[in-house]
Amino acid sequence: MSRVATAGPETAPVEQQGLMTHRQILFVIFGLMAGMFLSSLDQTIVGTAIRTIGDDLHGLDHQAWVTTAYLICSTIATPIYGKLSDLFGRRPLFIIAIVIFLVGSAAASFSTSMYMLAAFRGLQGLGAGGLMALPLTIMGDILAPRQRAKYQGYFLAVFGISSVIGPLIGGLFAGADQILFITGWRWVFLLNVPIGVIALVIVGIFLHIPGQKRKDNIRIDWWGAIMVIVAAAPLLLVAEQGRTWGWGSLNAWLCYVIGGLGVIGFIIAERMMGDAALIPLKLFKSRTFSMATILGVLVGFGMFGALLTVPLYLQLVNGSTPTESGFQMLPMILGLMISSIASGQIISRTGKYKMFPPIGTGFMILGFAWFTQVSYDKPWWYLSIGMVLVGLGLGQLMQTLTLASQNSVGPRDIGVATSSSTFFRQIGGTLGTAVLFSVLFSRLATTIPNGFKDKTLAANLAKATADPKVLADPNNSGILKLLQEVKSGNASALGNALNGDTSFLNKATLALKAPFLDGFANATVTVFTIALSVVVVAFILSFFLRPAPLRTRSAMDEQAHQDATAAAANDAETQRAALAAQAAANTMGSPVSPDTGSIRVITRDDSTGTPTPEK
Repeated sequence: MSRVATAGPETAPVEQQGLMTHRQILFVIFGLMAGMFLSSLDQTIVGTAIRTIGDDLHGLDHQAWVTTAYLICSTIATPIYGKLSDLFGRRPLFIIAIVIFLVGSAAASFSTSMYMLAAFRGLQGLGAGGLMALPLTIMGDILAPRQRAKYQGYFLAVFGISSVIGPLIGGLFAGADQILFITGWRWVFLLNVPIGVIALVIVGIFLHIPGQKRKDNIRIDWWGAIMVIVAAAPLLLVAEQGRTWGWGSLNAWLCYVIGGLGVIGFIIAERMMGDAALIPLKLFKSRTFSMATILGVLVGFGMFGALLTVPLYLQLVNGSTPTESGFQMLPMILGLMISSIASGQIISRTGKYKMFPPIGTGFMILGFAWFTQVSYDKPWWYLSIGMVLVGLGLGQLMQTLTLASQNSVGPRDIGVATSSSTFFRQIGGTLGTAVLFSVLFSRLATTIPNGFKDKTLAANLAKATADPKVLADPNNSGILKLLQEVKSGNASALGNALNGDTSFLNKATLALKAPFLDGFANATVTVFTIALSVVVVAFILSFFLRPAPLRTRSAMDEQAHQDATAAAANDAETQRAALAAQAAANTMGSPVSPDTGSIRVITRDDSTGTPTPEK
């Protein structure tokens, strides 16, 4: 009788089911954290140093292309990594992602123009797509959903640390003329090389996932990959550049048309490929996956609205440096980590997570409602209350929506489900950034002139412009020159004052810059109001999320269990066929070997009583 390996009890976590020990799991998580640290640190460092880079490369007006290239490439690469990892295994794809990211980082440090830097940032983005998508996928492989939630704190700790030290390091490099005979800002990219090599070594040593093999009869969805590029690239491009081009310009309409045709082509390609599709349409037959995806888009919209608008507010209105604003975002990071760890522990112990999307979006509603009450004279601690509330909401949503998506599909599709969830959340974030920033800068044309019409601010301004000391202060020269330009008849100068270089506000007298700060604060209130409306929609939809009970097996365990069950079934079928053949042969009086059909003469060994076949 053959022995069939059976999986452990369904209530046992993966480390108790014999596939991986707790120590092995921690080593794998250590490798994943190294890759995630590489990606998250890079984004915060570059964001801090980009203005210095643009000045040095004489292309500050092209800095948006550096961000756009990275964003487009990383977003498009995300679902591709997920599908390929389902086919070829997670480890090789994760290593490839790190190598591509390192090559792009090293090349970016040699850039001599903003266009060259944008191209190499695009190469970095191709690697970053894997660094963002694969860690969560691998977590789904090795940990059951109930166990997975409590490990999220490790990853959020990495995110929090990089968010704090990234602006500090970026500011340090950007402010240095040279470090070891190399221009300071170039170390923003060179720093990735030693960190990446360390991450590569850690991944190579520790990231071993048992049971993952390359599949046979592989079909790669080439048309799906092409169509996702045709669909996503122009739509992401117009989202980033639409404010500069004009939303109704020829360039914008070309992007709309090409992107729309790409979406149609992508749906047709995915329908034809079936289960082999890059993003199988069958995923959306699950109401849980579909609703989690919609919520991910809306939450991404609100999340990026907060993460990008608040630091800008801190720097422009509160006068914080980029490095200081990074530290001042700590309340949001702490709120995110606390709620993620707490919700993870609750999910691990109870297996229930339906409550967290409504509670999480509820906290975000409170946070954005608080932000809508800001004014230019509010201190930092006032903003920090809103940051904590938004962070508490995000911490409950980020892992819960990923859990819901992963739990709604079979173990063979967990990679594509995770990457698809990440992909759509990034799309939501990009749309949020584009829409909210467009609203912000279009509102400035109205809110800044209104700031000068405020009676109190106008009285303080008149008093300041009559003070000889204020007029003689060189720190006020930029504002005084702008005000003189307005008096000369250029009425649009006020509305466009903050569209470019805002350094003239840094050390100016408060009475002179107060109307600008008031105008910017009122414009951000509009932005926060829009984000609040989107989150309210997410809150309502969160009640329609019908998550299935969390599986007690990891994807790896479940696949092993299915394979063992199938093997047992095949073995049982083989035994039944052999017994049936033997019975038929006995009935005919001429025993037949079920293997060859040859005639056998059966004798009995008297010592054992065991039938002995003889030809």
